[in-house]
Amino acid sequence: MGILTKIFLSFLKIGAFSFGGGYAMLPLIEKEIVKINNWISYKEFVDIIGISQMTPGPISINSATFVGFKVAGISGSIAATLGVISFSFVLVSIANHYIVKFKDSYIMKAALAGMRPAMIGLIISVFLSLGRESYKDIKSVIIGFIILGLLLTDKFNPIITIMISGILGIIFYGLLPI
Repeated sequence: MGILTKIFLSFLKIGAFSFGGGYAMLPLIEKEIVKINNWISYKEFVDIIGISQMTPGPISINSATFVGFKVAGISGSIAATLGVISFSFVLVSIANHYIVKFKDSYIMKAALAGMRPAMIGLIISVFLSLGRESYKDIKSVIIGFIILGLLLTDKFNPIITIMISGILGIIFYGLLPI
């Protein structure tokens, strides 16, 4: 099996078995691209997640595009992106009629209510996994708490906090020898 086919099928699996959006997909993306296929290191995975959050578009598509490009260039990014969106596109196209028709159904509401806690669990899992890699020293913990404080005030736009965290990174890791 060629590398493009393998990339496509790996991301098709990620797209098919991940529900709840990009953050909920991250544990499966991590397992598939870092642990199973060894296409990138865990450090590269963390960097790709950071870049994917800063660029426009869904994190799952952005990360698929970046990983595909890293593994097999432009063809790899196309294969990964098509893989991650194919299942959802087909499923949404088929299911749209039924979702609209049964949106007030007790069973539909109950199923969605049951999925929400699972999505939160997946997001917390990603947070802990990324945290183990990202918070390696006191400087990273300080930056994390500063940004958390800014975000909790509801006065700072997330884009501005990303810029502030970059500036803090330059100060803490680039300019100050602490």
